[in-house]
Amino acid sequence: MIRALRREDRAALVDLLERTDVFTKEEISIALELIDSVLENPAQRDYIIRVSEEEAKVEGYYCIGPTPATDGTYDLYWIAVDPALHGKGVGKRLDEHALDLVRQMGGRLLIAETSSQPKYEKTRSFYVARGYKELARIREYYRPGDDLVVYGRYLTHT
Repeated sequence: MIRALRREDRAALVDLLERTDVFTKEEISIALELIDSVLENPAQRDYIIRVSEEEAKVEGYYCIGPTPATDGTYDLYWIAVDPALHGKGVGKRLDEHALDLVRQMGGRLLIAETSSQPKYEKTRSFYVARGYKELARIREYYRPGDDLVVYGRYLTHT
C-alpha cells in the first residue's frame, strides 16, 4: 500500500535513510527537514510525501514537489527503499505512483538529481531502467570529482 506520510512514520524513515548507507548525514538532515515540513504544516504545497507500507512496516518513500516558476515540471527530491527490500519492486512501485500523481496534477516532466559517485551507481541505473534520460551533468558540482547528474522523464509528448 502506498499512502500519505503519517507522524508515526518518521522514526522508521530515519532508520531507513541511515541504513541505506548511501546518504551523508547532511543529506539525511535535508530529507528530515522535508519530512518535518510536511508533518508540521500539512497545508504547505511544496512537498508531497508518500510511504510504501506492507503489513504495518514502512518499506520506502518518495518526496516530490512542483518546481517553482515552471509549467508542469516537478522534482523528485527523494526516493528511498529499505535496503533489505532492494530488487523486490518497491522502488518501481513508488516511482510509478509518483509518476501517476504528477500526471494527475497536470505535470509533464519529473526531474531527479543525483551524484556521480560510485555509491550512487545503483541509483543511476534505477533511473535509466525506469525510463529516465540523463538530461544534464555538471562537473564537480558537489565537490571535486563529484558531478551532479540530472535525469528527467517526460510524461507527455512535446
